Amino acid sequence: MRIVVAIKQVPETSSVRMDEATGTMIRDGVEAIVNPLDLYAVECALRLRETVTPPAEVVVVTMGPPRAESALREVLAMGADRAVLVTDKAFAGADTWSTAGVLAATLRRLQPVDLILCGERATDGDTGQVGPGLAAFLDLPVLTYVSRLVLLAGGTCQAERLVENGRELLTADLPAVVTVVKEIAVPRLPTLRGKQRARRAEISVWTTSDLEVPADAVGLKGSPTRVERIFRPRLTRACEVLRAGDAREVDAATDRVLAFLTERGLL
Repeated sequence: MRIVVAIKQVPETSSVRMDEATGTMIRDGVEAIVNPLDLYAVECALRLRETVTPPAEVVVVTMGPPRAESALREVLAMGADRAVLVTDKAFAGADTWSTAGVLAATLRRLQPVDLILCGERATDGDTGQVGPGLAAFLDLPVLTYVSRLVLLAGGTCQAERLVENGRELLTADLPAVVTVVKEIAVPRLPTLRGKQRARRAEISVWTTSDLEVPADAVGLKGSPTRVERIFRPRLTRACEVLRAGDAREVDAATDRVLAFLTERGLL
């Protein structure tokens, strides 16, 4: 059995900067980390690995610049078996749809794949669209907001997912795409032995030529959505300051508050 986890390297939250001219995130010179919500998907995969016989293979995949290799090595140190970095300058500016398409091509090359896990969303884009988009490209069932996942006999899985008014219990055939929430598990810390293994590990690097994706399906050309304009909102508040330093001012302030509430029909 093969479980693939899609992760993303994102800027440290406190370091996020935007280019207002292009509408894109400035990533150069910014500290990058593994998307925190993806670590829950990694932990879920590592726990599921031991529930099947023989143990499943856990493969972690990311699309990003060459420096995203560090994110893959961090996850390898947690216990993943191998990693694939999908990188190409042609991918620059990709939206969630284009990103999902490239990851889908990656999954096709990794076949056979029995289960695909993703974090609920990425902290930089905050859309939660890549997981479901990946399922759409691969024509697979998708389970979102999953808080508990169990592999069943006969090539199926059972998932408990969080919804607005409670929880749902669903069963789906494998292969399937599952996006998980924090309640799924607590991510483990890398061990010293894991870090040593990750440092020596060979990471596969694939480009557009390896994936055989059309040039007009990647990057900005393959992105049907884009940011037209970004700006910092100006917050303005009309306020009135009432001072109540003595008995006379207290009476005047009380009368003004009562009048204010009466004018708006709140009394």
